[in-house]
Parts: sequence; C-alpha cells; structure tokens
Amino acid sequence: MSGICKILVDVRHLYIHSMRHNRLICLFFIFTLIGICFSSCENNIDEPEDEENKEVVKENFDLENFPVDAQPEEIGIGLTTRFLTLGRHSFWGSITSDKTANHITYPDVCTWLGALWFTRAIKNEQLYNQVVSKFDLLFTTEKHLQPSLNPSAGNKVDYYVFGAIPLAIYTTKKDDKYLQLGLKYADGQWTLPDNASQTEREWHEDGYSWQTRLWIDDMFMITALQAQAYLATGDEKYIERTAREMVLYLDRLQRENGLFFHAPSAPFFWGRGNGWMAVGMTEVLRILPQDSKYDEYRDKIMEGYKKMMEGLFRYQIADGMWGQLIDNMSSWKETSGTAMFTYAFITGVKNGWLDKEKYGAAARKAWLSLLTYLTDDYDLRNVCEGTGERNNYQYYLDRKRLTGDLHGQAALLWCAYALTNSTETKEIHENN
Repeated sequence: MSGICKILVDVRHLYIHSMRHNRLICLFFIFTLIGICFSSCENNIDEPEDEENKEVVKENFDLENFPVDAQPEEIGIGLTTRFLTLGRHSFWGSITSDKTANHITYPDVCTWLGALWFTRAIKNEQLYNQVVSKFDLLFTTEKHLQPSLNPSAGNKVDYYVFGAIPLAIYTTKKDDKYLQLGLKYADGQWTLPDNASQTEREWHEDGYSWQTRLWIDDMFMITALQAQAYLATGDEKYIERTAREMVLYLDRLQRENGLFFHAPSAPFFWGRGNGWMAVGMTEVLRILPQDSKYDEYRDKIMEGYKKMMEGLFRYQIADGMWGQLIDNMSSWKETSGTAMFTYAFITGVKNGWLDKEKYGAAARKAWLSLLTYLTDDYDLRNVCEGTGERNNYQYYLDRKRLTGDLHGQAALLWCAYALTNSTETKEIHENN
C-alpha cells in the first residue's frame, strides 16, 4: 500500500473515532493529513518514474506489424499525397496563415526530404517522381522562391538547409542541375561572407560554419545539408564538417539529464527544439562512414545520442506522447517533438543502437498515440507553432497548437519512412 493510501485509511479511522470522542481535535488532525496528502501529489506530478521501482510489464515492441488503420506505408502515402496537393507553400510551416513566404522555408524542406526518403523506401517510383516534379518548379516558374544566400535574418541556417533537397534528388536522378544548386548552399555554409560579424569570423577561423550560433535547431539544419552533400558527392569534407559541428554542440549544450536547453538564453527543455537534436544525431550516426578514422566522432555522438534517448524514455508520458516542455509531464502533449523522438527511437532500434524491447515498445506506443492526432485529411493536430527562443517559461506553454503545420507533417512522415525502411544504414554505406 502506498504512503498516500495509508494516510487515507488513517483519516477514515480518525473520522470514526471522532464520532465517539472530541470531534474538534480529531477533525484538526484529519484536515492536517489531507493537506499532507495533496502536498505529496503536487510535489511528484512532473517527476519521471524511478526506473528501479517501475513495475516490469511486458509491452509489445513489434515495429513490423501494426493494426490495419496504423500501417506505416498507408500513413506515409497519405502524408505525401497531402503535401503534394497543398495549394501553396507554407508560411514557416503554417498552411493556414494569411501571410505568404517569400522563399521556401525549412518546414517545407523537412517535408520534402521526408517525402523523398519515404517514396524511395517503398519503391513507389510514380509518387517519388511527383515529389521531384513539385521541386522542379523551383528551377522555372518558382525560381524566385529559392532562399537567399545573404538573408538579413539571423537564422541563416533555416535558409541554407533548402540545399538538402536538390542534393537528395541528385543521388537518384544524377542531373547536375540538382547538384550545382545544392552545393551552392552546402559550400556557402563554410564560405565566410564579406560582411560577417566578429563572432561569425571567430567560428570560421576555428573551422566551424560561420553560421554556428549554439541553438539546438542548428543540429538538423546544418548537419542535414552537409550530410546530403556528402551522400551526393562522396567528398568526405562534408561529413567531417557534419560530425565536428555535432560534437561541438554536444560538448557545449547537453545537460546531465541528456536533454538540451532551447538556447543559451532560454534554459527550457522545449519539445521540438530537442527533436532537432534527436533527429540530427540519428542522421549523423546513420550516415557516418564506417572507416575507423571516424570512430572518435562516432563514439562521442553515440554517447550523446544514448544519453538523450535514456532521458527521453524517462520523460515519456504513459500514452506514448511527450509534453511541450519535456520535463513538465503535465504540459500539453505536442506532436512534432513526439514524432521526432519516435523517429530517433525507431532508427536506433532498427540499427541495433538501442535495446529493441525497451525502446521498440516506447516507439510503437508513440506511433500509435500520434495517429490518434491525425485527421481524416492527414493533417496532424497539436503541432506547436514556429517558436523562437525566449527566456520565459510560460511563453512555451502558451504557444498555439496548430493542425496540419509542416513541422508535424514532416516529422510523422519521417516515422513512416523509418518504419518502412529496415536497411537504410547498410544501403547508405554500400552506395558510398
């Protein structure tokens, strides 16, 4: 019997006793015990369960067989078709905003990558070509939507990640127009501009991207672009950049619980922000060459990856979701971050990095829970709106919950890809 239950039993006994003796004294003790009971509940609401005291329950860890309405291939096709039929490009992820983006923003990039990976994994050439055709407009009628190499905004990584799409297409189409466009961004990320700030110059002089800013979002934006450049060219300078940048961020930003603050000035474990790190590490480990000269990078990144996965496992809510603020398990359940963590779990299990029973069960539970937020039109609900850093805890809790936002569509599509593709790491290394 728990301590709280014992208290309630004691309260009952005191109440019976109070009917026979001094009622005022006994009632005083009753209310005191009730106060202690509620205080105990409040103090434990956001604490993850102690692993040693968890009751061991055998959960289903099968990542191959799902209920009829939860088939990854069907879900992935639905999400890809939804992306192809959108009437316009998103405004920083939002498909309902009355604003129009003046360039292709990174949520579209992430969805495009997911659609390319997924359709290739299921060997649906017709659907894959439709995804490519949607991009080809950016060479003609939509050329003006190619992001600037010199944006005035500080979040330059969000503009440059666009180059990952043509590089991914080049690996199958082998048309130089895709390679040239993609490398313009990949090489530009390590080419110091004339108007660079002192901080940008210092990062560049140390061998890092001049766009380095130690925001966790960067660890997908930078690494995705450079990794795709490596896959497209076989030039190891790109994967060297990727791995070295990731190790820098791990050394500077990872906390004792395995998670990451959104930014140095925003000490909060924001869900999707951590999702970028989870997916970023997963991608680097997936793509990093097997050559022993990369072992130092691999060991360091794998250590950080496993530490984060353990932290995420501890904070997973009972139904499989994660909260908007990860360590506040009573915060609202957010789908884009949850999907990113699920992708990292699935890929880790399939590649043998993570225990298949422990993390397979967590990934399966998360996948099935995520699908309860998917509408009949394949729009994912409860997606946090685009969020810049702010040193305000309530700011993160108050963010709008959007439906169909591409931050969520992309991440769920990545999950469908991971579940339908069982040999991605082997194939990557064979092709390079």
